[in-house]
Amino acid sequence: MPIKNILVYLTHPHVEAWNFRPEHKALLEGRIPGLRVDICLNSKDFKDRLPQAEAVIVWFFKEKWLGSASRLKLIATPAAGNDWIEVEPTENLSISFGGFHGSLIAESVIGAMLYFLKAFPLSEKMQKQKKWARVKISDKLKSLYDSRVTILGFGRIGNVIAERLKPFGCKLTGVTRNPASVPQYFSDADKIITFDQWDFTETDHLICVLPGGEKTDGILKSEYFKALPKPCYLYNVGRGNIYQESDLVEALSTGEIAGAYLDVFGEEPLPDYSPLWEMENVLIQPHLSAASPQYLDLFVEELAVRINTGER
Repeated sequence: MPIKNILVYLTHPHVEAWNFRPEHKALLEGRIPGLRVDICLNSKDFKDRLPQAEAVIVWFFKEKWLGSASRLKLIATPAAGNDWIEVEPTENLSISFGGFHGSLIAESVIGAMLYFLKAFPLSEKMQKQKKWARVKISDKLKSLYDSRVTILGFGRIGNVIAERLKPFGCKLTGVTRNPASVPQYFSDADKIITFDQWDFTETDHLICVLPGGEKTDGILKSEYFKALPKPCYLYNVGRGNIYQESDLVEALSTGEIAGAYLDVFGEEPLPDYSPLWEMENVLIQPHLSAASPQYLDLFVEELAVRINTGER
């Protein structure tokens, strides 16, 4: 049976673009004939109306709520990971996670790569000092062209990042748990490998897009940072559990790697006592690599297609 009503409890206290608004309601109702979308602004209203809901759109869902949700067929979240959904799918209950993040995160990663390679921090510093520092800046400039890019976690998001990087002339290596087919945009210089096949010495940029959980806890060990080439930059837009922060700080402090763009952390918010805040070769974003004014528009469009086609 098609879904006729969706209950939405999607608010965020810090990021305006992550709040479900009337315009998103209108967009979703316009994409799915006969659908009624009801927006809740607090948890009490949501839980009171949950018994009548056939589907919900939420950031998080607690297992104990299922007892009062006998009509529920679908839990949908814009989030890419399952960190905040406490229930598992069943024969009668589907769970839909956002799959649209790749292009948004790719913009953030490529922006960070150019931030480092084009010496923008140094240019800004020289600008403030009113110095025409052509020699000093030019000595620091590098290019994405012919660089070796390794994407650790070559799933949906990693694949989009790789595709966006290909026009820059990068040589791509996708690292995945299970062997995967080679994308059409790959050239002879590109490859997909498993983690145990990865040669740490062969990368200029290491982009981490791994999910959280026990399988990825501490997967990047101290000796792996030491094996990376010293000019290598690290970019983490997956989860912060994949290494010990102290190992990363040591690698950045000793020059084992050149720098890091960090969007995720083992503890969030990142504590003010973390050494990462003070490091000049680190660019920090507070878990916002997918933030965009179009975030929920993209989610609604994707969800509408999934509901109309029966794909969850």
